[in-house]
Order: sequence, then C-alpha cells, then structure tokens
Amino acid sequence: MKQQRIGLVGIGKLGTALMTHWDKKSIPIGVYHPVETKARNYLHLFQNGYHLTESEIGNVDILVLALPATEIIPFISSLKLQSNAQHTPSIINMATNLATNELMTKFPSLEVHGMKYMGHSRDLLEHANGLFITESVLPPKIKELFEEIGRVKIDRESCLTEVNKLATYFALKTAINIETEFADKGLSPEYLKRALTSLAPEVIRSYNEGSLGHFAKEIVKEIKAEKSSDGPTSH
Repeated sequence: MKQQRIGLVGIGKLGTALMTHWDKKSIPIGVYHPVETKARNYLHLFQNGYHLTESEIGNVDILVLALPATEIIPFISSLKLQSNAQHTPSIINMATNLATNELMTKFPSLEVHGMKYMGHSRDLLEHANGLFITESVLPPKIKELFEEIGRVKIDRESCLTEVNKLATYFALKTAINIETEFADKGLSPEYLKRALTSLAPEVIRSYNEGSLGHFAKEIVKEIKAEKSSDGPTSH
C-alpha cells in the first residue's frame, strides 16, 4: 500500500482495536487527543504510532474519526478544515449512529466517507478480520487501509443499525431468559455467570462455524421440531 499520512482521533475501544492491528501491520498512525499527556501515554503501547498535534491534523491524507456520533460534528467544526484550500484530509466517519450524508451536507467542501464497523470492538481487537460497511466506492488509499484489517463491503449504512439492533435484541433476550430460568431452578449465580460468559457465547460461535458437538446438535433438532409444531396448521 502506498504510504499515506494517517491520523486517528478517538482512542476508545474502536480506536484501540484499529490502532492495534494497523500497528501490527507496521502502518504509521498519528494519534490526536486534546489532552496531550493522554495521547503520549497511549502511544507507549504502539511501535508505529506518533503524536499528532491539532495544527498537524490538516496535513494528513486520511483522518479516521473513531468518535461517538455526538462528538464528530463539533470536532470537525472546531478544526475549520473547510477554510484550507490547499490540502484537506479525507475524513472517515465511523460513528454507527451518524449518517455520513448528514456530514456531507454539513461540510460540503470536505471529502467525507463513511466506514462503519459491523460487530463488537472487542472481537475486532482480538481477531481483526473486521467487516466494514460503506455506501460508495472508496478511493483506493482508503479502501486499502481498511482491507489491511478486514473486508470492505458496499451497502446501506442503515443496514448496520438494523443488524446491530436485531443482534443486540436477541442476545439480550437470550441472556434474560437464561437468567430467569436459572433463578427459577434455584441454580447458583456462579453457574449463571459461567453460562453467560462462556457456555452460551461458545455455543453460538460453534453453531455459526458448523462445529457443534453431538449434544448440541440434538438440542438443535429439538428446537426445530418445536418451531415446526408451533407453525401454522396446513389445510
């Protein structure tokens, strides 16, 4: 990949996951934080990161904003990048709940692209191989950057919200059902914790990978039989 000057703003869970794997790929990343000491302490964790000052942000080629949705518009506004006619970075909006079209309308003189991560930041941190959603064809320099740590797919940004909502709803519904059943059966809270942190997540992972054991496969048959019997009666 051609060397680009890349800046990262946001050193929370998502930013750290991105930074970790770009660092492993030996990609230099400039990190900005309004509190300089926080940025410098953070950078001790990475070999290929360097401190990016506010005055240097406008000089990068790609500026990745791994910030909460409510902070992105105020941050871009504070930089006044649109007044710089000589060079402005390509801005990457990673906030799930902020439509990129809104940013494009708000800052028409800037090059803004959406790049939304589908999944949990912890999974990205531990495994890389991320799935990133964008609505339009990206410049090669941006697409290549994210393909270093996963796959880029063109789709509606709204589908990300839909997937996240569905997955979160059913995950929490399952967790609450497990909690209720364990309580009704008088099982130890220690067992409940084990079920929620280890058993259930690993069963779901195995189901997705097609590697369920015999015991779990028999339960799948029971569930499918129940669903079949609950379905509409044929005439």
